[in-house]
Amino acid sequence: MSDLVPVAVATGLHALSAIVWVGGMFLIYVCLRPAHTVLAPPERIKLMTGVFQRFFKWVWAAIALLLLSGYWIVFGAYAGFANAPQHIHIMQATGWLMILLFLHLYFAPWKRMRRAAEAEDWPTAAENMGKMRRIVAANLGLGLITAAIGASGRFWG
Repeated sequence: MSDLVPVAVATGLHALSAIVWVGGMFLIYVCLRPAHTVLAPPERIKLMTGVFQRFFKWVWAAIALLLLSGYWIVFGAYAGFANAPQHIHIMQATGWLMILLFLHLYFAPWKRMRRAAEAEDWPTAAENMGKMRRIVAANLGLGLITAAIGASGRFWG
């Protein structure tokens, strides 16, 4: 039983990190984005810039914890990928895809949006915010699928 305590801790950290990242995307995409349209474009961009600046700090921490805890689980509970069930492999693949999408979002449209907002170039900022919206939508879909796989995978057979 004591051998499972570190895996249980890692599993808890893994779940909390996924909740922070996927839940944050859900809040931004499903709740905040439609509601912020009551603002004029400059205020909308200022709001979203502030939201993303804060949220991305949490995403970086979540990614680090997801990787550390995920590999801790794989090697602690399954003694490596060779013994890990199929859902673990799928989660790793979708998780890495999510990370790659986030890296693109962060270093391309987010960087351009932030610079444009600082320069009060609202059309360029809005164009990049639209690009971010599409990436967040894709990542949210992947995150929800990955969470469902993580929750149900052990029952697959």
